[in-house]
Amino acid sequence: MDQFTLNLLFVGASFALYIGIAIWARAGSTSEFYAAGRGVHPITNGMATAADWMSAASFISMAGLIAFVGYDNSTYLMGWTGGYVLLALLLAPYLRKFGKFTVSEFIGDRFYSQSARLVAVICLIIASVTYVIGQMTGVGVAFGRFLEVDNTTGLLIGAVIVFAYAVFGGMKGVTYTQVAQYVVLILAYTIPAIFISLQLTGNPIPGLGLFGEHQASGEPLLQRLDQMVRELGFAEYTTHHGDTFNMVLFTLSLMIGTAGLPHVIMRFFTVPRVSDARWSAGWALVFIALLYTTAPAVGAMARLNITEQFWPEGVAGEAVSVETIETSPDYNWMLTWRQTGLLGWEDKNGDGRIQYYNEKSADMQTVASERGWQGNELTNFNQDILVLANPEIANLPGWVIGLVAAGGLAAALSTAAGLLLAISSAVSHDLIKGSINPGISEKGELLSARIAMAVAIGVATYLGLNPPGFAAQTVALAFGLAAATIFPALMMGIFSKKINNHGAVAGMLAGLVVTLVYIFLHKGWFFIPDTNSFTDADPLLGTIKSTSFGAVGALVNFAVAYLVAGMTKETPREIQELVESVRIPRGAGSAQAGH
Repeated sequence: MDQFTLNLLFVGASFALYIGIAIWARAGSTSEFYAAGRGVHPITNGMATAADWMSAASFISMAGLIAFVGYDNSTYLMGWTGGYVLLALLLAPYLRKFGKFTVSEFIGDRFYSQSARLVAVICLIIASVTYVIGQMTGVGVAFGRFLEVDNTTGLLIGAVIVFAYAVFGGMKGVTYTQVAQYVVLILAYTIPAIFISLQLTGNPIPGLGLFGEHQASGEPLLQRLDQMVRELGFAEYTTHHGDTFNMVLFTLSLMIGTAGLPHVIMRFFTVPRVSDARWSAGWALVFIALLYTTAPAVGAMARLNITEQFWPEGVAGEAVSVETIETSPDYNWMLTWRQTGLLGWEDKNGDGRIQYYNEKSADMQTVASERGWQGNELTNFNQDILVLANPEIANLPGWVIGLVAAGGLAAALSTAAGLLLAISSAVSHDLIKGSINPGISEKGELLSARIAMAVAIGVATYLGLNPPGFAAQTVALAFGLAAATIFPALMMGIFSKKINNHGAVAGMLAGLVVTLVYIFLHKGWFFIPDTNSFTDADPLLGTIKSTSFGAVGALVNFAVAYLVAGMTKETPREIQELVESVRIPRGAGSAQAGH
């Protein structure tokens, strides 16, 4: 059976499963659409939360980021997993205790302000839309490679699939679909890693193989990798090279950004009891850890495999020949990925070989001059292809490649569905029912939620087809906004009786504005090219990059909120009692009459 047919079977079977689950779990009420009827078991919810969180960024991009940078990019692992610890300890049980459907609803009711609710809705929609664009684009790329269709066709197919199970199923359908998607994506991620770990170290557990012996050389695997990348002029893989202060801020921004992302928080409104919310976060951390503890091994082993393929005789020997790349089955992956435009090479010095090295290194410039090289000849290696190409690089069986195709799509689609649900809930429940038409019937609200989601899918698909040129910045903006606006508002809403409506609104707006301005100063105003005044290589404030500024924006939010609250009217007594009631760590009921 050829590879295209295998890919079609795996992807087709997974899509049939998702749509079947959506039909079975179709939402019939607003409670089922927004919160799955609050009847989801904590283990089930933990698995769905893990799928909701592990997007195309986690499945496709993270290992590539680690592979080509090494230790310094462990910040992604620390930040994204640490955020769930904050959720479990500081947010999830209290938000479930409050008994509402959405983050914006909590903020509006706790701060007794429609303005606060509206600001929260705006922040939520901006963060979610920027996040979902990347997911839809990832769907197009994965389809284009594995189903051999163009990017536009792939993205449209993905949009139809999301529409089928998200619009009709709501949170209920999305929850059980995400459970299936988690199973698909975790198998797709770990099975190739097990194969490769066995090939390189003889150990079937990738995390242990990472610290094991490289069988071909007899050296520790990481020591072998360090030696090879160092000899090619790259920074040592296992050493910290960046600025420590910025690294700490970036990790903190990812943590509180994770804890403030609305599509993640919404999952904790679906469980029956307050204690289940905490258990859900714990189980989510377990399920996420299965992938996140495997990612460093995937990155390191892939980097070693790629380096050895370009230098089959070692760095002291000759580089791989163009003839070998074009004729050897071991290099078929290069020819396949070259067609996507995400991989490229060029024999610059005409010696029939492809030299891969760091041409910016002073030491390597000397070596290159002595050996007649004329620059790095691996001209393009998009880091996002690493996980998808990994089974092909390691010459694994065709069924593993098909499984990875299904896994990459499952990761992108699961998060896209969660984000779209967050957007539709904000529009229908917080905007329409909360502000525009409070008397709307449950049937009308459910219809408006589905229409809002359909429109959101259309917008996300359009932007995925016509990206506005800021794909690299969207994740930073989404996390920065969540960290600087939503997370502080939730923390102060739960743990401080002093913060009143004026303080909350002023804090969120201050965090939003200062974070946006800092990002625009470094990435260009509204991401228009060449309008930036600074770069992340030469930031405005010391060593703080724009991707790390969310933590600073959060501090600004806290400071402004407390300052304004101290200068304005005290929080009403009934709201103070509400805060006290929410913090009581027992009972399954809501602190306030909910839905």
